[in-house]
Amino acid sequence: MNPKMKELREKAMKLPLEPGVYIMHNSKHEIIYIGKAKALKNRVSQYFGSQNNHTEKVRRMVDNVDYFEYIITDSEFEALVLEASLIKQHKPRYNILLKDDKGYSYIKISKEPYPRITEAKKPDDSGEFIGPYTSSYYVKNAVDQAVKIFRLPTCGRKFPDDFGKGRPCLNFHIKQCCGLCRGKISEKEYNETIAEAAAFLKKGTSISVKELEREMNEAAENLEFERAAKLRDRITAVKRMSDKQKVVAAKVREQDVISLFTDGADGCFQVFRFDEGKLYDRETFVFKDIGDEDTAFSEFIVQYYSTADKIPPCVTVDREPEDKEALERFLSERSGKKAEIFMPQRGERLALVNMCRSNAAEVLAQRKNSQGRQYAVLKELGELLGLDKIPMYIESYDISNLAGTENVAGMVVFEGGKPLKSAYRKFKIKSFEGQDDFASMNEVLTRRFEEYEKLKDTGEGFGRLPDLILLDGGKGQISAVRPVLAAMNINVPLFGMVKDDKHRTRAITDGVGEIELKSIRSAFKFVTEIQDEVHRFAIGYHHQRRSSAAFKSSLTDIEGIGTTRAKNLLKHFGSIKNIKEAELEELENAPGMTKNAARAVFSYFHEKKEL
Repeated sequence: MNPKMKELREKAMKLPLEPGVYIMHNSKHEIIYIGKAKALKNRVSQYFGSQNNHTEKVRRMVDNVDYFEYIITDSEFEALVLEASLIKQHKPRYNILLKDDKGYSYIKISKEPYPRITEAKKPDDSGEFIGPYTSSYYVKNAVDQAVKIFRLPTCGRKFPDDFGKGRPCLNFHIKQCCGLCRGKISEKEYNETIAEAAAFLKKGTSISVKELEREMNEAAENLEFERAAKLRDRITAVKRMSDKQKVVAAKVREQDVISLFTDGADGCFQVFRFDEGKLYDRETFVFKDIGDEDTAFSEFIVQYYSTADKIPPCVTVDREPEDKEALERFLSERSGKKAEIFMPQRGERLALVNMCRSNAAEVLAQRKNSQGRQYAVLKELGELLGLDKIPMYIESYDISNLAGTENVAGMVVFEGGKPLKSAYRKFKIKSFEGQDDFASMNEVLTRRFEEYEKLKDTGEGFGRLPDLILLDGGKGQISAVRPVLAAMNINVPLFGMVKDDKHRTRAITDGVGEIELKSIRSAFKFVTEIQDEVHRFAIGYHHQRRSSAAFKSSLTDIEGIGTTRAKNLLKHFGSIKNIKEAELEELENAPGMTKNAARAVFSYFHEKKEL
């Protein structure tokens, strides 16, 4: 905990009840967080009161605060604008930060006898470039449309060199390619098609259709019926592709839809942009350790529209920002016309918000290497246990011993629903002799979170808090560990995995009641997998310790034979049996041995034989 907490709180309580911006500094005089407030005293004093309601990110920030400054403003709106400007200038560590160096995308028409249309990141001398566009999503969709509508090749063949080499690919047979590889299309005819595709990309759907219809009518009047038929098919393809792009935004023709999905730690913002009722762009932003969701959401809106190429008349959101009026004024002044923030309750726009949020959830799942099915299981488990967030990072513990000997514990970690073996840890019980599973569990969790206190600033290994702790055991294990978490102010959900009389997973307990699992098949299977894995890992370590003890009681009992020489002997002779049967000369010639050590080993085993 920050040793200056009391001093900082006393200073915060003296702040005015006026709007403004507060600036947190660390001991190196670096700005680590910038925030705004309707009433500075109320907002800033919250940081230096009870830490129980803060997110892990806020607790870390508060621990690093050495002093703070503040600037009073005339209104919440002025505070919002000032906050945005200062964040952009100083880029504080604990604020949500959007990069404003987004690159541009281009559509490339290559310079060659039979040109190709592709995406490109920057122009050069290798072709004609259409752009720039701020949206790579738009460019990709536009190129895909043009290629399909005009049936352009996408294969890796080089023309005209590869004419007639091999059969046409599947795209030709499903009428998505003109079959240039057959060599039956002239260079002139192909380049005319490329020119029409370029016109389509430059001028858009409606203008392209009008020009294609004019060309079709001219071809028909000139009795060029084959060309007229091709143009008719192309017009049909353009209209069909255009219809596919009309994604459900019929009521509000121009709007952005923004959703935030978090797993309780990291978050993903998804932005869908609509114009003329069509989805023309989408953007994704993923942030680690997002902190307070409402604060992050407001920060994101301000930073996103500080650099956005245009601001729509409506921003549809999945939650209503607490500073909605100030944000609407900010958007309106940026765009030069009235803009509103709207949170739908039903209908088409709610469906859009849900679609946007689902995409954000999928992106976060993929970033965390968690497939959809595993993510669904984690979400189901979190809901079953009443957790505030999806348990993406789970630690599980088990104790293993034999009648109190070689008392050990194993810790396994599951991240994104999969074992994270690099994070597994082994513990040798040190504080007592004999068998006491409850005391063992108490010792293990105490040692684990003592390491957390040392490493929490790193956020790695033991410096990372789990989203859920599962103990192999019931109420007794829970009762032994809960005081440890309370004493160390560790706010992590704690449950025990209860087995039936056949040592199979039966339920989960919070130390008071039990939650049956068998009726929820996916969660039951997942918890069983965790329990089996932690048991396997703990008992494996126990067997390793017993083997080591047995090894120690034989070779290392001999005077002059330590662990290193014992290992060298075993490696050289292959087994204890071969060492016993070795002649004295053989022992003397073994790696790392001296004559005295060899004589001690030889005497030890031969004296044993005589007994």
